[in-house]
Amino acid sequence: MRSLFLAAFAVFAFLNLNAQGDDDHGPIQEGKWQIEINTGSWTTGSTAFSLTSVDGETMWSVGGEGGYFVADDLAIKAGLGYSDFGDDFSSFSYKIGAKYYINSEFPVGLDFTGTSFKDFDENPSYVGIEGGYAWFITQKVSVEPKLRYNISMNSDFYDDALQVLIGFAIHL
Repeated sequence: MRSLFLAAFAVFAFLNLNAQGDDDHGPIQEGKWQIEINTGSWTTGSTAFSLTSVDGETMWSVGGEGGYFVADDLAIKAGLGYSDFGDDFSSFSYKIGAKYYINSEFPVGLDFTGTSFKDFDENPSYVGIEGGYAWFITQKVSVEPKLRYNISMNSDFYDDALQVLIGFAIHL
């Protein structure tokens, strides 16, 4: 897991060095791309990074999201994730949605997340609503703390969930 964080740090550092002479007019304009990595919980179909250990059982997830700005401040996004819960129990998650930056610095998002658990007949899905703040530490890198509320589409089996997340985005 540490090697994944080191690789992400190397990518951020590389993009920061290459951004010094960049002459474009903003990272969230039409035609730009975004790659996002979030911290988060594996409990709601995660496309984020997480690591949890309880009573000797380690659970982890890895994933990411990408987006394309179809208009200034508006990106269409998709994400994939994998979670391992131990004891040969795992899941694959996918996400599709949109993200809009109010005043180019307050991201709000709406998306659909689905999860497929290995050997389960019933699988959860969620509609997620999120909002936060985009702190651009360079022209190409932002840190985005946010609140997310996941509304369960399978309320007989799964509950709604509130999350506090931190996203790291590279803007290309």
